[in-house]
Amino acid sequence: MLNVVLFGPPGAGKGTQSANIIAKYKLVHLSTGDMLRAERASGSELGARVQHIMDTGQLVSDEIVIELIRVRLVGNPGVMGFIFDGFPRTVAQARALDTLLKEQGTGIAAMVSLVVPEDELVMRLIKRGIETGRTDDNEETIRKRITVYTNETLPVADYYSAQAKLSAIPGVGTVENIFAQISSVLDGVA
Repeated sequence: MLNVVLFGPPGAGKGTQSANIIAKYKLVHLSTGDMLRAERASGSELGARVQHIMDTGQLVSDEIVIELIRVRLVGNPGVMGFIFDGFPRTVAQARALDTLLKEQGTGIAAMVSLVVPEDELVMRLIKRGIETGRTDDNEETIRKRITVYTNETLPVADYYSAQAKLSAIPGVGTVENIFAQISSVLDGVA
């Protein structure tokens, strides 16, 4: 099973490359944001808990997020693998994901980290904000999100590097060239 963590700061191109990976490798996309919104809308008991947490402005606990991922893993038997988008964001989440996958008889095959200079990230996200009307894509909030990524999320790369699963890919260039580099990594672990 090909399980991939697609990693990188805001604006690195994860959304674009995720779609390419899904199309080529037939992976199931697991976006924690999408899963939380879907669970909240489902009307389930867990969805009601998620709704309350999100409505009060709190962060959904790692335990709930892991449970949502567990449900998706068990609910998709026989798939080629999963691409994790937006998760794990902390080393604790990475450890919990590894434990969960081991229980399912699988593991993370690779973490692909898109590396983009900060000035390029800022430029991309400001452009996206102008094109889409996203008010959170302004220079001040962009730089704050990049700082949070650097301080809180980037250590996850070290965690997977210690397992020899990290592949850093330059996230600057054409979409096709970046995807060719990603494909080279994934073809080597598939």
